[in-house]
Amino acid sequence: MATAFLGLTLSGCSTSPLPSGHKRSHTSWTNFGEAKKAYDKVIVGKSDFRELKELGFDPFSIPNVKRLTYLDVINFFMPNPAIQVDQLAPGLQQCIFARARCFGVEAWPKVRNKKRYGNVMLDLMDFQKNEEITGWEFRSVIVLVDNRVVFKIWSGTPQILEYNDERNPLGPIQGASDYFLD
Repeated sequence: MATAFLGLTLSGCSTSPLPSGHKRSHTSWTNFGEAKKAYDKVIVGKSDFRELKELGFDPFSIPNVKRLTYLDVINFFMPNPAIQVDQLAPGLQQCIFARARCFGVEAWPKVRNKKRYGNVMLDLMDFQKNEEITGWEFRSVIVLVDNRVVFKIWSGTPQILEYNDERNPLGPIQGASDYFLD
C-alpha cells in the first residue's frame, strides 16, 4: 500500500496532488488586452463619465473600481512637497483648481494563478516547495472635471511569470527552529 502511494506520488500524474490557487479581483475585463482596449477608447477632452461607465470604469456598479476625490488626485500625483502644481500636466492642474468639480476613477484589476509543481513527498515534508505564478495586472487613473475626462494614465504588467523555489534542508524541523529562536 505504501509502495503504491509512493509510486503514485513520484510518477508523473496528469493532475498534480499539490495545491494550486487562483486570485482574481472582480472586474469587467477578463484579460489585460480587454482592459487596455477599454482604456484606449477613453479620449481626453471628449469622453464623459457616462462613456466611462459603459467601458467598465464605474465605481458605483463595478467592484474594485475606486472613485477619487480631488484631494486623492493631489496625493496621487503630488506625493511630496517637492512637486509643484505647475509641474503637472494641464489636465491635472485644471482638476486641482476645479476642486469639488473634479474627481478621478482608479481601476486596478489583477489576476494571479499559483501552481505548485515538483516532488510531492519533498513538498509534503517541507523539504522543497516549487511554485509558478502567472497572471496579469492593469492599473489606470482617469481624471474628470465637470464630468469630462481631462487626464488619463495607465501602467501594468501584461504577463506575469514568477517562480518561487524554496528549499529547507532540515525539512519540517526548519520551521520549528525558527519558532524556538524567536
